Amino acid sequence: MEEGSSLWQQWSMFRSLLAILQWWGFNVTVIIMNKWIFQKLDFKFPLSVSCVHFICSSIGAYIVIKLLTLKPLIVVDPQDRWKRIFPMSFVFCINIVLGNISLRYIPVSFMQTIKSFTPATTVVLQWLVWRKYFDWRIWASLVPIVGGILLTSITELSFNVFGFCAALFGCLATSTKTILAESLLHGYKFDSINTVYYMAPFATMILGVPAFLLEGNGILDWFEAHPSPWSALMIIFSSGVLAFCLNFSIFYVIHSTTAVTFNVAGNLKVAVAVLVSWMIFRNPISPMNAVGCGITLVGCTFYGYVSHMLSQKQPGTPRTPRTPRTPRNKTELIPLVNDKLESKV
Repeated sequence: MEEGSSLWQQWSMFRSLLAILQWWGFNVTVIIMNKWIFQKLDFKFPLSVSCVHFICSSIGAYIVIKLLTLKPLIVVDPQDRWKRIFPMSFVFCINIVLGNISLRYIPVSFMQTIKSFTPATTVVLQWLVWRKYFDWRIWASLVPIVGGILLTSITELSFNVFGFCAALFGCLATSTKTILAESLLHGYKFDSINTVYYMAPFATMILGVPAFLLEGNGILDWFEAHPSPWSALMIIFSSGVLAFCLNFSIFYVIHSTTAVTFNVAGNLKVAVAVLVSWMIFRNPISPMNAVGCGITLVGCTFYGYVSHMLSQKQPGTPRTPRTPRTPRNKTELIPLVNDKLESKV
């Protein structure tokens, strides 16, 4: 009996490790491909790249749910689709677009570090707008995050104001999406695949016309000037397919790991993305910049740990007003292109 239990534990650990590795693989690949599209292919059209990702994710979610029936469809009332799903899709769309815009102008390492600012913006927004109070340990855990972001920004050798602002407002959009999900999607237990199934078509509809009007002529010029446009388009559409695979991998990793493991793995994933991007693009990183990135990731890990420990307190234990839980809600974990998401379609 003990031997069977030991084998099961070993298998569970192996499955968790496999889930984390494939999640890392898809996430880092999508980020690197998006940066490659903007920098190496000279396809400087973030709205169109985001639109391609939304289309691929819409098709992928339909295949998984409707054709392959790998996931049961969560039925949503038609009225709720417009009253609840559509507003979420709008914020979701803004979040993805801002992530891609930031990738066009700043290095992956800097963008990923700024995205780690999301816990701080979530807490501050809930405190300012929704008058929600937090345990002092939550506020204390935000200090290294804010300090690390400041140090990284000051010492960034490839700093771009527009890219920095896009990444920062992307954090605000991610926080807004997370907060709205708790109220707008109340009563629906969405996983990452069903979330994409409902939101990606809305996001495509929202973004399609602006992408065509703002970037259509530029894409035609790019197509005529590029030496091998068809192979470049294959890479762009492949990034969309991988973006959907990332959403599927998030569903798998959530169900194979604990909250604490997911939090730590998420922060290590940022470090892996930063390292891989530096190896490929060779963007200059100063020692103090690397220190700032490290401080930010440690702060994010500490924040996740504190949030988890406070949420695990027994009901009878005296406690401060309710603190935000470690991000385990599936609606909080749907990067279509850029997770967080951690995000990415």
